[in-house]
Amino acid sequence: MTYIGGPTALVEYAGLRVLLDPTFDEPRHYPRAGLRKTAGPGLPASAIEPVDVVLVSHHGHADNLDDAGRELALRAPLVLSTPEAQAALGGPVVGMRPWQTHALGEVTVTALPGRHGPRPLRPLVGPVTSFLLSAPGEPTVYVSGDNSSLALVRAAAKRVGPVGVAFLFAGAARVAPVPVALTLTAARAVQAARILGARRVVGLHVEDWAHFSESRADLEKAFTDAGLAELLVPTPRGERTAIPL
Repeated sequence: MTYIGGPTALVEYAGLRVLLDPTFDEPRHYPRAGLRKTAGPGLPASAIEPVDVVLVSHHGHADNLDDAGRELALRAPLVLSTPEAQAALGGPVVGMRPWQTHALGEVTVTALPGRHGPRPLRPLVGPVTSFLLSAPGEPTVYVSGDNSSLALVRAAAKRVGPVGVAFLFAGAARVAPVPVALTLTAARAVQAARILGARRVVGLHVEDWAHFSESRADLEKAFTDAGLAELLVPTPRGERTAIPL
């Protein structure tokens, strides 16, 4: 995998180039959403194209799909996301409901249920999806997206079993006037890793945006305190990194 920044990573899996939640804008403010990006991408979009499929946990928030990220996604041959994203973006976007699958050669992408913060906030923050990648002879890959619900992580684990690699979006995102974390806290990311039986964890969504209330250092400390530091995969910015299994 290659860590780009924020929630964005390029995953090379079973012969496919899979891009997660593309964010490629330079630092800027997004007035409508009240969000501020504090760092640019580790690589420009041109350096990671072409990609085979883009997985977008949700389309409505710039910290998961910014302007340059949207342009890249709509150039890709396929984008998998929510039905709401398909309706809003069109083009190559295919909306998937929970437990729906999409085959890409030998790779199966399964949409998993997600919740972006507490249930009562759904009308405010909108829907979100998680994903599972599977292929014959390959480790399964779980992508949390902005899901913050451990109950939904447990539901997924019961159906898919232990996973090889979990890409966990943490950072405890907080947006005024909502006082609660809309993504996994570092402590809950540790719990999610345990629930999933993950052999390796890649921490995403922990830097580059001002509303992320916890950092990569917080995530690393939580895993260290839990005796699980060896699960975390290093994420040098813009560098291709092997995930040992």
